[in-house]
Amino acid sequence: MATFLTLPSGITLHYDGAGAGEPLILIHALGTDLRLWDALAPLLTTFCTVKRYDLRGHGLSSAPPAPYSLRDHVDDLRGLLDHTGVEKATLCGVSVGGLIAMQFALDHPQRVARLVLCDTDARIGSAALWENRIKLVRERGLDTISPDILARWFAPNYREKNPAAWEGWRTLLARQNAEGYSGTCVALRDADIRDQVGNITIPTQVIVGEQDVSVTVDAARTLAAALPNAEMRVIDDCGHLPPIEQPESLFAAIRDFMREGDAYERGMAIRRSVLGDTHVDRAEANKTAFDSDFQHFITEMAWGNVWSRGGIDRPTRHMLTLAVLAALGREPELAMHLRATRNTGVTLEQLREVFFQVAIYAGVPAANSAFSLAKRELTDHD
Repeated sequence: MATFLTLPSGITLHYDGAGAGEPLILIHALGTDLRLWDALAPLLTTFCTVKRYDLRGHGLSSAPPAPYSLRDHVDDLRGLLDHTGVEKATLCGVSVGGLIAMQFALDHPQRVARLVLCDTDARIGSAALWENRIKLVRERGLDTISPDILARWFAPNYREKNPAAWEGWRTLLARQNAEGYSGTCVALRDADIRDQVGNITIPTQVIVGEQDVSVTVDAARTLAAALPNAEMRVIDDCGHLPPIEQPESLFAAIRDFMREGDAYERGMAIRRSVLGDTHVDRAEANKTAFDSDFQHFITEMAWGNVWSRGGIDRPTRHMLTLAVLAALGREPELAMHLRATRNTGVTLEQLREVFFQVAIYAGVPAANSAFSLAKRELTDHD
């Protein structure tokens, strides 16, 4: 569903969000829009909250007159975070999206947990390249020059292997707002933060497509070396846009990077998103020296490792948990997780089917007890 917000600057942004857990903001490349992430976003929502948006001048967001600056884009991103109540997030950007993420980290380091920089650099292209691009867009239009641009987007064999998808992405580019596209070209023409990236100490992952001709592997390696706390990964058989060409490889890289942090902190965030702050605050207040180590163990191992894994989405994982607790007759834990369905999106219809499965494979008495407990705990669901 399309969601919009109007910033104090008057710019209207189109965005969407899904998932639960740690916030991850996706920032797309020049000439695309939030649909760049269509294949990747559902994978990421299995372990975090994903928010993606159309840059100004792109997609369904406002396209004010050119020129734009890099800090215009940074201010838009800050407005999105403020509006959606995100205090701190991992930022993942492709090409100009990565440049926006780096400038945001320089300006607002306290609001960035990590950076994932895909096929980007502290200086992308040259002033002459972007001046020529602006001239071509204004004289010939995006439709005319789109095949040449796509040749820089994808690996050489992409069009041959995926002719329909190639034409679809060409059409998306051709239909972008020419004024908005040119405005961000100006931002790229003027943006050069090579002398500043050494100040970004936030954990960073630099990712690059093996066959990217816009930002080469060597350029990505130079960027990673300039960042004090960066690691690098190369994605095989991929050009400039990994979310399109290799979404599963990109997902694995992001998942592994985001899970490298403190398992306890990650587990506490997921525990709160599933069980709710009230329950967790009460449990934390009731800890004693006798069980505090055990509570730490559960938060780290169950919530920080198992519940933070990808592979299945949050509601499915919760339904599996409910089925096991019902089958084993663990009523206190089942009651707790029944109340948590309000946070994970498991519906009454799905819960009923879970308990039917329990009846067949674990016995009618177990399912009967689960139904009775659910009726007591979820009366306000009706």
